[in-house]
Amino acid sequence: MTDTQVPGHSDRPLVAAYDTALLDLDGVVYAGPAAIEHAVESLDIARARGMRLAYVTNNASRPPRVVAEHLTELGVPAEPGDVINSAQAAARLVAEKVPKGSKVLVIGGAGLVEALAERGLVAVESLKDGPVAVVQGFDPSVGWERLAEASYAVAGGLPWVASNTDMSIPTARGVAPGNGTLVAAVRAATGAEPEVAGKPLPPMHRETVLRTGAKRPLVVGDRLDTDIEGAYNGGVDSLLVFTGVGTPAQVLAAPVQHRPTYLAADLRGLLEPHPAVEALADGGFACRGRQARVVDGELRLGGEGDRYDGLRALCAAAWAAADRGGEPADGRKALAELGF
Repeated sequence: MTDTQVPGHSDRPLVAAYDTALLDLDGVVYAGPAAIEHAVESLDIARARGMRLAYVTNNASRPPRVVAEHLTELGVPAEPGDVINSAQAAARLVAEKVPKGSKVLVIGGAGLVEALAERGLVAVESLKDGPVAVVQGFDPSVGWERLAEASYAVAGGLPWVASNTDMSIPTARGVAPGNGTLVAAVRAATGAEPEVAGKPLPPMHRETVLRTGAKRPLVVGDRLDTDIEGAYNGGVDSLLVFTGVGTPAQVLAAPVQHRPTYLAADLRGLLEPHPAVEALADGGFACRGRQARVVDGELRLGGEGDRYDGLRALCAAAWAAADRGGEPADGRKALAELGF
């Protein structure tokens, strides 16, 4: 993978170009209790064509077994070993700091408790139990009392590891506060900074590679600041799907580390080739029948064809303009023309 000014292309469907899909869950495969449209059938076809499917999530609230059961109920057969979460990456970080058998204060759910046990560590709920470290992960039941306990422990000097710092999480009802908001409460109370395990930071990528053994992985996600940046930090390619948090406007304005290799509406993008974006002599860019260029600080769209071809061309034009040091190009009108 290299720093790119244009979205990548593949003459083959992505299922044939990569051996393993490292799939985010919330906003990609499901939103709350329901599968996202086209996810189940797309993953079924990808699996049948020989692609390994691994589910990589920053949500530390549920153990892999529970996540696998949920996926299977949705029609996506999965085993616990197919699920890699930020709780596992966080537990590995903690285990590298403290002796086996140590007590760890857990601010989070069952996913963290199980991940710590896997590393030979004992989860406790109070400073009175004598913990030597604090680990914090998302759980919807976490309230003031648990955040206060974490604050007391962190202020007392205990090492603090956070599973992730996602500020939001997609749910069936919309976007809700994520673990980053809970971490921010402890940060505000103590002035301390946690060591973070989850995407986009290296511990999560290391955990994923160790557990999957992927040789040609493709990161698939909906967030620029976790999934796509995590792929960038790991030096691997990525597919952004627009079924969760990320928006076309955000992609146009993305800095290098947030630029996906591929773009698709949803997980059907795994099953398709991805067309090339070509530079034009006048400084514009073309993707099949669509062209884009920056004129007087505004992105202009031309031609006809698929709207995602138009978005690819717009991304190339916007990224090239940004990389030349100019002001961000205004893409609102062009995106509206594409129906975004």
